[in-house]
Amino acid sequence: MRYEILYQPAFSLARIFLERGEQITAESGAMISMSPTIKLEAKMSGGGVFGAIKSAVGGESLFRTTFTAESGPGEITFAPSTLGDILALELTGNRFFVQPGSYLAGHPGLNIGVQGTARGMLSGEGLFLLTVQGSGPLLLSSFGAIHSKQLGPGEEYIVDTGHIVAFEESVSYSLEKATGKSQGIGGFLKGMVQSALSGEGFVCRYRGPGQIYIQTRQLPGFAQQLLPFLPKGSS
Repeated sequence: MRYEILYQPAFSLARIFLERGEQITAESGAMISMSPTIKLEAKMSGGGVFGAIKSAVGGESLFRTTFTAESGPGEITFAPSTLGDILALELTGNRFFVQPGSYLAGHPGLNIGVQGTARGMLSGEGLFLLTVQGSGPLLLSSFGAIHSKQLGPGEEYIVDTGHIVAFEESVSYSLEKATGKSQGIGGFLKGMVQSALSGEGFVCRYRGPGQIYIQTRQLPGFAQQLLPFLPKGSS
């Protein structure tokens, strides 16, 4: 399997080349075009009803589609539904945590699961994070461009909630106010007010070693900017 990412970062398109017999699995609705030699088959995410429900709760669709170069070599193109970038990772048995909605496509042998986290719910990343582990290519999508940051052992980095696309399992993270930690109830309330006034609210503190991937925009913020221009309903 070969691939290339075109038209980055705003209108990214993934072009996948399959030899006869090769396969790739993609999120439902991600396919833009394909060769006539390619056969597709839709299956429930997670291999069954329970797995599909977990995927849906994790921000993914109930179904994923497997594309097979059945009658000869061919190509497929994939793209996310929103404006943004595509990140291609080559997994070698390691595991990544992925924000809901960012999985685009990957090798059919990758093990995709869902992990619940209260911190994820509070941080704006959703109650669940996707876990992806195995060997082979993994394609992730973002809203906006993707900025990567390599963290050394013990190195910390703070990211505004909702901007993380993915991070390695070796990276730990915690949720805190944008103004930092505070002592006592009075300090906590003061910190909450300052965080609200700053427009930042909560942030995530990531601690290395490992790689993190950050998206330069977030969809809720973009939608908020559009509200004043949308037509108002009449009474």
